[in-house]
Amino acid sequence: MSVADIVIVGSGFAGLGMGIRLKKAGITDFVVLERAADLGGTWRDNVYPGCACDIPSLLYSFSFEPNDEWSRAYPSQPEIWAYLRRCAKKYGLEPHIRYNAEVVEARYDEAAARWHVTTSEGATYSSRVLVSGMGGLSNPYVAELPGGASFPGPQFHSATWDHSVNLAGKDVAVIGTGASAIQFVPQIAPIVGKLRLYQRTPPWISPRFDGPVSARERLLRRRLPGYAWAQRKLLYWSHEARALGFVVNPGLLRLLEKLATKFLEHQVRDPALREKLRPNYRLGCKRVLLSNDYYPSLSRPNVEVVTDPISRVEGGDIVTVDGTRRHADVIIYGTGFRVQDGLGPVQVVGEGGRTLEDAWRNGMEAFLGVSVAGFPNFFTIVGPNTGLGHNSMVYMIESQINYIMSALGYLKRRRARAIDVRADVQASFNRELQKRTRHTVWSTGCRSWYLDRNGKNTALWPGFTFEFRRKTKRIDPRRYRFYGAKAARR
Repeated sequence: MSVADIVIVGSGFAGLGMGIRLKKAGITDFVVLERAADLGGTWRDNVYPGCACDIPSLLYSFSFEPNDEWSRAYPSQPEIWAYLRRCAKKYGLEPHIRYNAEVVEARYDEAAARWHVTTSEGATYSSRVLVSGMGGLSNPYVAELPGGASFPGPQFHSATWDHSVNLAGKDVAVIGTGASAIQFVPQIAPIVGKLRLYQRTPPWISPRFDGPVSARERLLRRRLPGYAWAQRKLLYWSHEARALGFVVNPGLLRLLEKLATKFLEHQVRDPALREKLRPNYRLGCKRVLLSNDYYPSLSRPNVEVVTDPISRVEGGDIVTVDGTRRHADVIIYGTGFRVQDGLGPVQVVGEGGRTLEDAWRNGMEAFLGVSVAGFPNFFTIVGPNTGLGHNSMVYMIESQINYIMSALGYLKRRRARAIDVRADVQASFNRELQKRTRHTVWSTGCRSWYLDRNGKNTALWPGFTFEFRRKTKRIDPRRYRFYGAKAARR
């Protein structure tokens, strides 16, 4: 058994950011467990054609490690992945990372006040503190189509793209119209023989104001740090203003709906296709997507948008409920991720043998998305209700890391063995949070991955990000229980 003071699970923005903050605070007794053979999380895994971020590059970096070399206004997957690798190297995280270490169980030992973490290879780690850096976009969701398992050709999810499959001239079926499909469909449409896009709900799409960053602009950012800082602040507040429509008054989004509708009408000339692509729900209820080439790609003569639900797969045909059969050589799933499955296949067992799965049986919840009652010294980054629909998740990740560092500081000052949020505090916080979600755009009637099977928003923060930053600046010890605290309360 390996022993460390802190175990971090995952090496994406959350896990690496946590490790860097520990190193900057002089804390070196920690390990990062990564299930893959390299770091990077979702930006390592998603290598489908056209993969990029829909948040401006200047906002998509740690505040303490700005990147002055972004080549475009919106960063691509290779650039983001390279940025994360540079951060890990610069801050000396590589010796702390254990690769091919997929966590399958984490069990709290109450007598020892330690977490025992087990990997799929049978290795075990014992730690005082456990931090989950497993984001919601880590476990792909593949739609279970009747007969799909017997499909004779290749089939894969966008997050596990099979580059060995040659799509040239093939009949390709794309299932789903989420953020990934919006990006890879325009890339593959020109090379395939026939592309059939099976759409359940059309997304709202806005123009993507992307473009290369000039050498002069990059030079200014390097030479004048205040210049890049001002740009970042301007972008932050322009995105934050969207929350006025998302969480304060959804009626304010009507103007954006009109602009997005004009964009659709400008890019799609065929009236029948345009109606298939016209959303019938409030903008923002589902994730708003950015693209300049998605609509034009659907107007190509070799592309068909299918809106009839799929009934089954028979041999090499996909059959819709109206009985129409359409041949496919390849099936690609753009069906998103298992966001509502919490930590996915990882079994987390807290006090009294209670599992996190049981604690979240009626929907995921935590205090500030970080602490879960009954699971001492366990913290989650990108936990329940910390996702965003309008700004950069890196900002939220840093806020949660600040909060965890504050909790670790209290543990040390009080010489306590463990810290656990009070159950009544967590319950009160989530009652108020769910009350707030009822007035947001995400509760205006559409189906989305933001909501669990009971219609409860367990994914997004129903407020402004600066409000979340203020709430997570430091812990309030009155909201927590301390175990074995010897020092005076302060």
